[in-house]
Amino acid sequence: MADILLYTSLFLIWAMLFYHMFLMQGGYRHSIEYRRTKERWEKKPFHYPSVSVLIPAHNEEMVIEETMKAMLNLNYPEDKIEVIVINDNSSDATGEIVDAYVKKYPRIKAVHTKPPHAGKGKSGALNQGLKKSAGDVIVVYDADNTPEPDAVRYLALGIENDAKAGAVVGKFRVTNGSKNLLTRLINIETITFQWLAQAGRWFWFKMATIPGTNFAIRRSILEKLGGWDEKALSEDTELSFRVYNLGYHIRFFPAAITWEQEPEVLKVWWKQRTRWARGNEYVIFKYLFSLHKLEKKKIVIDLVYFLFTYLLFFGGVMISHSIFILNLFWDLNLSMGMVSYVLLVLGFLLFVTEVTLSLSFERGQLTWKNFAVVLFMYFTYSQLWIILVVYASFLEAKRILFKQEVKWYKTQRFQGKQTNENRSAS
Repeated sequence: MADILLYTSLFLIWAMLFYHMFLMQGGYRHSIEYRRTKERWEKKPFHYPSVSVLIPAHNEEMVIEETMKAMLNLNYPEDKIEVIVINDNSSDATGEIVDAYVKKYPRIKAVHTKPPHAGKGKSGALNQGLKKSAGDVIVVYDADNTPEPDAVRYLALGIENDAKAGAVVGKFRVTNGSKNLLTRLINIETITFQWLAQAGRWFWFKMATIPGTNFAIRRSILEKLGGWDEKALSEDTELSFRVYNLGYHIRFFPAAITWEQEPEVLKVWWKQRTRWARGNEYVIFKYLFSLHKLEKKKIVIDLVYFLFTYLLFFGGVMISHSIFILNLFWDLNLSMGMVSYVLLVLGFLLFVTEVTLSLSFERGQLTWKNFAVVLFMYFTYSQLWIILVVYASFLEAKRILFKQEVKWYKTQRFQGKQTNENRSAS
C-alpha cells in the first residue's frame, strides 16, 4: 500500500514539475518576444481608447494618496481617461483623502458606497464603479498600487492591437520586497509566478489569468458578462474563465508595470493567501461541474492546471512527505528505496533552477542573497503553502456543507514610504 501511494504521489509531483519546465521555456521565449511586439506596436499610429480606471478602496488611508499621485502621473490624454475611486464604506480617512483630489483634479472621481450594498468585497465595489464609468476600456488597480507612467497606455495598446484579446494583463512588482525575509520570499514568488505561469501559459496556449490589479478589459465584455461575480473570493480568476468562454484570449503584456505593497507579517500573508486559495477552489468546482455547459472547451487547459495545483499536486506532496517521515521511524518496506530519495533531491534542484531562471528575467534580481533565499524558500515558504491549502480546503468544504456566507478579507496595509531598491531594477 505504501508503495502504491508513493508511486502515485511521485507521478503527480513530477507531472507538475515537467509541466513547469515546459512553461518556463515559454516564459523565456515570451520575455524576448513581447519586446519585439511592443516595438512593432509603438511604430504604428495609435488611437487612444477612452479608459476608466477603477480603484476599489476600503480603509486605505495609509496608501491611497500615493496611488492618487501615480494616477495623476499617467501618460494618457486627459480627455480620454477618468479615474474612479470606489470608497467602499471606509471607516477611516480614505473618503476625505480621495475627495480632496476630486476637488483639485477633473480626471479623478469618487463613488462612496453605503450599506447594505457596501463593504462586502472587491467584486461588489467594482460593480458599483462600473455603473458610474464611461470608458470603452476598463482598467483596474488595487488601492496600494503605483503604476508606472506608461502602464495604462501599454494596456490600452494591447487592447487596440489585439482584436482577440478580451483582456490585457500587465506585470506587477513588489515595492517593499527588501523590507524583511517574508517580503523577499513574496517578491521571488511574484516574479516566478509571472514569468512561469503567466508568460509560459500565454506563449504556449494564449492564456493568462487576470490578476487583481494592472489589467485592462473591454467594457463590452464586462457588460455582456454582467460584471464581477460577487460570490467569488478570487474574482479575478473567476472572471478569466468567463472571458475564455466568450472565445477571447487574455494577453500577458509585461511592458505595463505596476508596483504594489505586500504583507510584511506572516499573519496578514496567511489571511490573504487563504482567501486566494479558497477563491481558486471556488472557481475550480464552479466550472468542474458545469463543463458540459461551457462553449469553449479550451478552458479545460486552465481548469486542469488549477485542479492539479490546488488538489492533485498538493495532495501528492502531502502523501510523499508523510511516507518520507514515517519511513524514518518505521520500515515501510518501500521497493523504490534510495530511488525515491534521489527523485526528491532532483525535484528540489529543479525547483531551484526554475525559480532562479525566473529571477534572471528581471534586472538586478538574480543575486547571491536572493539565491540563498530561494534555497531557504523550498524548505519553509513552499511547505507552508501546503499547510495553507489544506486549511483553505477545510474552510471551503465547511462553507459549502453548512451553506455559510462568503466573507471577504481585506489585506492589511503597512505605514511608511516604500523602498525604491526594487524599482531601479525593473
